[in-house]
Amino acid sequence: MENHTFSVVIEQDEDGMYIATVPSLRGCHTQAKNLDELVKRTKEAIELYLEYQKEKASESIKLQFVGLQQIEVNA
Repeated sequence: MENHTFSVVIEQDEDGMYIATVPSLRGCHTQAKNLDELVKRTKEAIELYLEYQKEKASESIKLQFVGLQQIEVNA
């Protein structure tokens, strides 16, 4: 088994839930009530995602996390 490192975006919603998104793994995200549980669930989500991608290797689309930008608009 190889070690992999991923950037994770963590946000908190209006109900206090923490949400983790892995930008380099399209559709890989999870949520939890506290940060410790969020980290545990995020690791599990990444492991499951990678396991699934091994089975679907020909369909894999890998994205590289570049950065995070806040953009203001008038609406």
